[in-house]
Amino acid sequence: MKPEKAIAKLAAGESVRIAALGDSLTYGWMVEKGYIDFLQAMLKAKYPAAAIQLINRGIPGDTAEGGLRRLKAQVIDESPDLVLVQFALNDVFTGCPLAEYEKNIALIIERLQKDTAAEVLLLTSVALADPCEDSLALPYYERLEQAAQQRSVSIARVHAYWKDKAGGNFDGLLQSDGVHPTAAGYRLMAEAIMQVLQ
Repeated sequence: MKPEKAIAKLAAGESVRIAALGDSLTYGWMVEKGYIDFLQAMLKAKYPAAAIQLINRGIPGDTAEGGLRRLKAQVIDESPDLVLVQFALNDVFTGCPLAEYEKNIALIIERLQKDTAAEVLLLTSVALADPCEDSLALPYYERLEQAAQQRSVSIARVHAYWKDKAGGNFDGLLQSDGVHPTAAGYRLMAEAIMQVLQ
């Protein structure tokens, strides 16, 4: 499934406002260019006639619960055409139960569908250098898949695209903490999202 209305507006050269709600991966932690910057350039190259505005609402350390609290003031009130929603890793590392995470994601989608005309695109996060830590995130991504199916929204499987492109070698893609991408890693995030936006 793809956000067809947003894609149609992009292809028609219309104005499209995209809000990105998420954590440090959305924010663009410790890099000059994060995925938002790369995505903006990729969208402009694909849809040169469109007037594209990308609003970065990423906050380092945030969780799906925090995103829900920020939703109205930082996203809904911006009247976006498309909302990218990226949460999981902080929920994992802070011990948020799967059911609570799932509930918060569902509430974000529900409020966006009720209070805006925006389409929703869920994003999984990047793969992690530590296989044990990476495996902890997989059940959360499964809940994102379920939410996408149940609520008829799109999903970009960033972690799967990342693993496919990296081929198991994350050298140059992750910063020294093994979690946050380098600029090259953020480019991969943007590429994964573009798979859904064309």
